[in-house]
Amino acid sequence: MQPINIGELWMWVAFIVFVIAMLAMDLFVFGGRKAHRVSVREASCWVIAWCALALTFAGLLWWYLNAEFGPEIAHRKTLEFLTGYLIEQSLSIDNMFVFVMIFAYFAVPPELQRRMLLYGVLGAIVMRGAMIFAGVWLVSQFGWVLYVFGVFLIITGFKMLVFAHQRQDLHNNFLLRWIHGHLRVTDGFHGERFFVVQNGRHWATPMFLVLVLIEASDLMFAVDSIPAIFAVTTDPFIVFTSNIFAIMGLRALYFLLADMADRFHLLKYGVAIVLVFIGAKMTLVPWLHMPVEWSLAIVGGIILTSVLLSLFMSRKKSSEKDRMRSL
Repeated sequence: MQPINIGELWMWVAFIVFVIAMLAMDLFVFGGRKAHRVSVREASCWVIAWCALALTFAGLLWWYLNAEFGPEIAHRKTLEFLTGYLIEQSLSIDNMFVFVMIFAYFAVPPELQRRMLLYGVLGAIVMRGAMIFAGVWLVSQFGWVLYVFGVFLIITGFKMLVFAHQRQDLHNNFLLRWIHGHLRVTDGFHGERFFVVQNGRHWATPMFLVLVLIEASDLMFAVDSIPAIFAVTTDPFIVFTSNIFAIMGLRALYFLLADMADRFHLLKYGVAIVLVFIGAKMTLVPWLHMPVEWSLAIVGGIILTSVLLSLFMSRKKSSEKDRMRSL
């Protein structure tokens, strides 16, 4: 079946305006300009809001496509969006674990984390937008690139499976060592400022180091996530919108789950298995066609299973600790 790209100019403009409006509301209406600690209740409300917005968008997309192209195209494109959104949301969970590690390493106060993650979201939108259009162009010009993406995802997934239990050591991080070798860095934070002047000299603050690592992690995860969604669709509008919805909800997801990251330790393995599955799906396309519904069900099943197993094992360990203390 010949691929159909649905994104018309007005759809792109409307979606970009929507994203800008949401970011502006975050900054100027919901207190994004003020440093404050995000409560579990606030994070939960934002997670629910972004999930509801993504589902509303899927509903509106189906309604429009059904009227313009018929139910078959509407059904297929809506499923592509939902599958892409689930894949990107799953992969963003691993990004969340990296954020936890970075903030813990620098001991970033909770009230300063919200603004930092906003910069991370903005950087991710720009980087992923550029990589999406570059990837779409490559796929349209060189169809065999999809197989390269597939092999890359399989290798990445197996590497994650092997090294998922290892903790990264930021002390030896190349970027941090380079910055410390070329810039003067203050010992403590100075609010949300990245640079300060002390004794007539400019100094970088630890917030600048955090920003660099956040943006570097965004780039690293974009390299994984963009090829992954091409296993579902190469429609630029579907790829872009599903990515952006996942990114916009990542910050709220972080504040909801950051304190419970250890309880979801098996999610890393689930994400790795998802990458292997998607990579295998891409490389086997000439011999095996898998409906989008199956991909959605399999990815959802893998993530749900890893979440339930994580909670079960965490509860089991907690019960064992309580039993040992009582002895």
